[in-house]
Amino acid sequence: MAGDPLFVLVVLAMAAVAIILMIGIGGFGRGGEFNRKYANKLMRMRIIAQFVAVVLILLFVFITGGKS
Repeated sequence: MAGDPLFVLVVLAMAAVAIILMIGIGGFGRGGEFNRKYANKLMRMRIIAQFVAVVLILLFVFITGGKS
């Protein structure tokens, strides 16, 4: 399963969501100008990345038939 290119894309998409989330939480915790400037942009990026990740997960499950 780890050699499947679609599985690799799923993992990369989930990692992107986690990274964007960590940057957003870090900016929120630090506050200041960075948070005011990028908070909404990071939230939108995270939501889009989550949507892509969920679609890729569903596609992976559909193609593999739920078998691992």
